[in-house]
Order: sequence, then structure tokens, then C-alpha cells
Amino acid sequence: MPRPIIATVHLTAIEHNILTIKGLLANKVCMPVVKANAYGHGLGRVFSALGKADALAILEIDGAIALRQMGWTKPILLLEGCFDSSDMQAAMNWQLDWVVHRKDQLDQVLALANTHHVPAGAWAPRIFLKINTGMNRLGFGLRDAQVAIGALEACTAAKRWPTPVLMTHFANADVPDLDRAMPAARAQHDVLMQLKPAHWQSSLGNSAGILNCTAWVGDIARPGIAVYGASPGPRPASAYGLKAAMHLHSQILAIQQVSAGDRVGYGSRWQAQRDSRIAVVACGYADGYPRHAPDGTPTGVAGSVAPLAGRVSMDMLTIDVTDIPQADVGMPVELWGDQIAVDDVARHCGTIAYELLCALAPRVPVQVKG
Repeated sequence: MPRPIIATVHLTAIEHNILTIKGLLANKVCMPVVKANAYGHGLGRVFSALGKADALAILEIDGAIALRQMGWTKPILLLEGCFDSSDMQAAMNWQLDWVVHRKDQLDQVLALANTHHVPAGAWAPRIFLKINTGMNRLGFGLRDAQVAIGALEACTAAKRWPTPVLMTHFANADVPDLDRAMPAARAQHDVLMQLKPAHWQSSLGNSAGILNCTAWVGDIARPGIAVYGASPGPRPASAYGLKAAMHLHSQILAIQQVSAGDRVGYGSRWQAQRDSRIAVVACGYADGYPRHAPDGTPTGVAGSVAPLAGRVSMDMLTIDVTDIPQADVGMPVELWGDQIAVDDVARHCGTIAYELLCALAPRVPVQVKG
């Protein structure tokens, strides 16, 4: 019998989430982000659930090529652009669009356009020009943006390349105080709109922007974590109508009876305040569950919440099932899923759902359900 831990990826949840997001976007382009192996869900596993998307965005060239080989014919955007000339050649060969966020990248595109003649009606890449409007991560600064826009506009128009897209990234659309988030998003939007040529499209909205600041996401939205049914904040995923795409389950391996005052686990961190029943679960940090998860982090047993009791070890964790008398060896335990939201686990651990989903270990078997 295999070890009982298993992750289940639900394709219908991903399909539902994409349609929910498209409903918010009305007629805007929905370009889900599938980087980091589809946020830990597996690019090949989720591919069949992505069909309602208008385009896809990914980080690495190999992933983009894999999407083409799987049969994706709609646009694909390389989010950090081409890292070298071989990437650019591969992008041309596989008909990929890419982001340009610094001057040497722009110079390479201008040089390529001058040597790459595009017959009328033939494919050519669509360039997303990234502007730094306050994130201070990637993108042309505001002093250099106008020159970059002018150079790209002149080149693409002359060479019959598709009209570029002006792009930026929201820095604060996920903050708990939406009264702060929305004006901040609008300020970034307004800066970009002041720069954007009238006939160009814009792309601003990540998951947080789409869910919290929909009016300022631009023409092409780039949902990430929301596609997989977790929330960028501040509201829970269910409040946005999203469904969890990954469920992580295991089983109880053993039950320990401990007396009041007894301690559990490495470092004896957790101490029983009463006579207690402690369940040992087949899941540890080698499976991707965070070692730093504190006591009280929720798990689900028999429809009730069983809090973590003691430090997570490599292959096991311990939970308090004193108030769940029916809990017994072999009973299922939900680490995250429908009952226990991955966002709640992340909040207890002082991190975000993105990290937990992406950290699922290769040793955890994954099943796919439609």
C-alpha cells in the first residue's frame, strides 16, 4: 500500500475560476498565468482546463514550447522577456510574444524587426512594453518611457508588426485596506494611460487587480493565483466565487493519548493543557507542508477542525483530535482543500497560498479529476 498522502487537482475548478474571472472582465482579454508549473498544479495536468482562456502567460521559454507542443494555438506571452538571442529565435520559431522591460531588450527587438521581414498577413510577435509605475521591480522608468514607446511604435508600424501593448504591474491591489488599494491601483493606471498611445492596448491587472480593482485592469488581464482558487487578498477566495483547484489529503497513522502537561514533537513546543488525543498524520515538510507552521494551524478531520499540535517534522505532523472522538487510525485528514482553505493555512504560517501550492514536493502523488 502506498503512503496515504495525495494531492488532487480538480480541472472543473480551474475552468470555473477562469469563467468567473472572465465574467468580471466582461469583454477584456483573459490571459491566465501558468508560470511555476501552473503554480504547482502541473502544466500538463491542467492544460485541458485552460481552453476558455484567450491567451496564456509564462516565464520560461521551455514551458511556452511545451504549451505549443500540447496543442495551444492562441497567444503565449513570455513575462520576463527573452533572456538571450537564442530565446528570441525560439520565440520567433514558436510564435511567442514577449515582454520588453529594459533598453538592451528594446534594442534587440528593434534590430530583429529591421532584419525580419513580415509578409502581409504573416505572424509577427506582439511586444509588451513594461513601464515601472511604482512597483520598482521591472520596467522602463517614467523618464525613459516616452522614448521607448516612440521607438517601438515607429518600428512596429514600419515593419507591419502587431501594435504593442503597454504594461505595468499593480503593487498594492491586494492590501487589506481596499480604501488604500483602489486609489493606489487607479494612480498606477492613470500614469500608464497618460503614456499610452491611443491605438495601443494596456495590461495592468494581476489577480488582486481583477478581483479588487476591476475598473483599472486595462485591456488584457493577467490572473494568476485566482485561476487556481486561492485569494490574493484581502477577502477569502470563496467570497470572490473561486473554487480550490488543489486538495491535499492524508490519513491518521496513529493516535497517542497524552496527559495534561505532556509535550509533543521536536523541541517539546506544544504542551497539553488537558488529557488529550493526538493524531499523527502522514505529511511533513518533505511533502511541502511548511515546517514553520505554528500550533493551531487548521486541518480537517471528520468535518471538524483539528489544530496542529507540535512542530512539523520531515514526514509527519501531529494534530489535536481531543474534541473529535470518532477520529481514528486510517481516517482522512484534509491539509487544504474545500474545508480548509489553503489561504487559511498560509495565513497561520505567515506566508501566502502561492508559496504553499508551488512547494508541493515531487514525492507527493497527484491525481487529476475532471
